[in-house]
Order: sequence, then C-alpha cells, then structure tokens
Amino acid sequence: MIDPISAFTAASAAFTLTKKLIGAGRELHDVTTTLSSWYEACADVTKAESQRKKPKLHEKMSQGSDSIEREALQIITHKKALLEREKEIKFLLNYRYGPNTYKEMTDLRKQIREERERTVYRAMEAKREMQQNAVIFGLATLIMGTLGGGVYLIVIAL
Repeated sequence: MIDPISAFTAASAAFTLTKKLIGAGRELHDVTTTLSSWYEACADVTKAESQRKKPKLHEKMSQGSDSIEREALQIITHKKALLEREKEIKFLLNYRYGPNTYKEMTDLRKQIREERERTVYRAMEAKREMQQNAVIFGLATLIMGTLGGGVYLIVIAL
C-alpha cells in the first residue's frame, strides 16, 4: 500500500524544485523531468486514497490506530495543498513558456498516468493480491490442521 505521507512529501519536493527551475528561467525540457516527478507523486497520493477506501483483508487486520478525524484531515489538507500548487504551476508555466504550455503538460500528464497505471500500479495490485491469497491460504491451513487434529484425537479416544 502506498504511504500517502511519503507521496505528499515527494510531491512537495518536486513542486519546490519545479518552481525554482521555472523561476531561474530554465528551458522547458529541464522542467519536464521535475514536473513528471510532481505528477507521479500526485498520482501516488490519489492511489493511496483509493487503496485506503478498499483495504485488503490483511490490511484491515493490521490498520494503525490513527483516529478517523486525523486521517480525514490529512487527506483533505493534502488534496487542497496539491490543488493550490497545481494552480501555481499552471500560472508559472503559462507565464514563462506561453499560454498553451499547461495544456501540453496536462496531455503529458495523462500519458504518464496511463503508463504508470499499466506498469507500476498493476504490479502493486498483484503484490497485494498475492499477500491476500497468502493470508487466506494460511488461515485455511490452520483451520484444516485444527480440524484434522481434532478428528485425530477423537478417533484415538474411541
């Protein structure tokens, strides 16, 4: 499961670097790398939220002790902060590189999201499914062993 706090920290670092690069007058190709990092971190924050909504069995059993209020406040503040930073990036890009730059970057963002979804997130989901199956198999083995041991003791007692 993606840690939303780490993803938000990565997004903040990418935002700061992007802002510095644009402010320093760097060329667009220099900025796209850090901007890609920004979009990837934002996608991780969104994915972490969707994973939180649909936890697997072993994740439900081992959930932390964070209060509902704290978790809700973290989610909403992360979302609001990311939206504010995205507006600032839009303004900076359009101001520095021309009015259609943000639209071009948005198209790039969609492409990166699709590529990331195909590769990274599917691998993460497969890993979560394997963990889920391992927990189920372990519990089934434990139940079968307990039942088998009980039957064995009953047969010996007769």
